[in-house]
Amino acid sequence: MAFQDIITIESPQFYIDFAFKAAKKRTDLMRSKKLTGDKLNIIRQIYLIKIETVESKLVGKLDQILQSFPRLDDLDDFYKELVKVTMDYPEVKKSLGGVNWAITKIKSFSRGYKAKIKQCQHYTKTVEYQKQYFGRISSVIKQIKDELHLLEDARKVLKHFPTIKTSLPTVAIVGFPNIGKTTLLYKLTGSKPEIDSYAFTTKSINTAYLIKDKKKIQFMDTPGTLNRFNKMNNIEKQAYLALEFLTHHIIYVFDLTEPFPLKEQIALYKSLLSHKIPITIYLSKVDLLKKDKVDEFSKKFSVTTDIKELKSVILKKLKL
Repeated sequence: MAFQDIITIESPQFYIDFAFKAAKKRTDLMRSKKLTGDKLNIIRQIYLIKIETVESKLVGKLDQILQSFPRLDDLDDFYKELVKVTMDYPEVKKSLGGVNWAITKIKSFSRGYKAKIKQCQHYTKTVEYQKQYFGRISSVIKQIKDELHLLEDARKVLKHFPTIKTSLPTVAIVGFPNIGKTTLLYKLTGSKPEIDSYAFTTKSINTAYLIKDKKKIQFMDTPGTLNRFNKMNNIEKQAYLALEFLTHHIIYVFDLTEPFPLKEQIALYKSLLSHKIPITIYLSKVDLLKKDKVDEFSKKFSVTTDIKELKSVILKKLKL
């Protein structure tokens, strides 16, 4: 789902001005030509074009909002849950319904006032109908002010959602920040994301792909520690839900140089066991460690330090 493609949602006045200016421009062009008929017939032609233009521009803009927004009920479970934990899901749906309501009202008013103007036999009444139409259309757009504001706020959240292929076999690389997860992602896939030297710098889930015999495996470098959902920021919640709904295998990364205490790393590892997802342990930065320390740790945990071996294990576990 390309959440980044959702269009920017403007204020009611922006849409009103846009439509009315377009109508004025079109009718000014008409007036520059020689219109035939009596005064009433000419004003009818001009007003009908104005209504047609306003309707077209407003419906077009509002429909763009609806078309660019994802259909929330049709989202994959991962994205549906992500919407629910990062914004007011019912209110977003209600606001989209409000935009749809406005489209219906604009079409209804336009149809009604075009009929009135076509049938009207009085110049003054025709002018009055045109003023009524503009007033009612402006009122409709202003009535969805709150809905437009809420949808723009939702768009700003949605644009930061990760682009994850929910149908692929997926491996999550998990562990504390700054312990070599992003480096491991690069070694496994050849993808070279930006690597920073301090904690919690990952601003989203990094994804990269390994292709084996024309089959693609998705790897995710997950930010945060994934062990305190109620205290997680939105980016950490993304990672947690990706683990919960998309992950087929976990690579848990230990770092014995201990940028984070080993006791905490072990506690996080044990908490992941509750997910019932197969886990392979990878030991990072072994070039900085003494062999006896690696051997001692390996007696307690079955670990992998070789990238080729790690790839082989993952492919075997995923039956690829």
